[in-house]
Amino acid sequence: MDLFPEHRTKPVAIAAGACWLPGFALSVMPTLWQSLQQHLAAHPAQQMMTPMGLMSVATSSMGHWGWVGSSQGYGYLAYDPVTGQPWPAIPPVILQLAANAAAQAGYSDFVPDSCLINIYQAGSKMGLHQDKDEQDFSQPIVSVSLGIPATFLFGGAKRNDASAKIPLQHGDVVVWGGESRRFYHGVAAIGAHQHPLTGNKRINLTLRKAK
Repeated sequence: MDLFPEHRTKPVAIAAGACWLPGFALSVMPTLWQSLQQHLAAHPAQQMMTPMGLMSVATSSMGHWGWVGSSQGYGYLAYDPVTGQPWPAIPPVILQLAANAAAQAGYSDFVPDSCLINIYQAGSKMGLHQDKDEQDFSQPIVSVSLGIPATFLFGGAKRNDASAKIPLQHGDVVVWGGESRRFYHGVAAIGAHQHPLTGNKRINLTLRKAK
């Protein structure tokens, strides 16, 4: 069931410790987009392999720790496995956006050390999963959406718990932590759309404190 049939303009609580902030990133989007384009030109997103197979999204990273996958497993690395170089620092505009969004959701002093960039196209999806590879679960997760719309699935502590369906638009931010920090979540298959900024793609930034 879609609990949020209309796009909202005010913060929406979606679970204990979890908040949807519609349009929260729009005010910094020009600077954010410029930084993101520069990053992806130097560190192009790659489709990662996992033990479950090739991911349908392409990924890149920023920060002290980047998320990477292989047929043997997945987790955080301090360097880009393609170039062998350390991941670049998270730009100030993204760090400040993450801190502000976390504070809006009730989490003060959030300083992420990892920013995962996922790029979706029509048909791409992300199965229900927990973010549990980090060492500090006291810190929230901040997720920023750019480009074409997506249905974000936010479930519960068990994989088979019912999932809320959240219609994310360009500039929306979702923050979760506390009781919901390890709740299952995912992204339904992306539809075919166009956006003036990103074309036929959805780009998602997921900011975490990994170590």
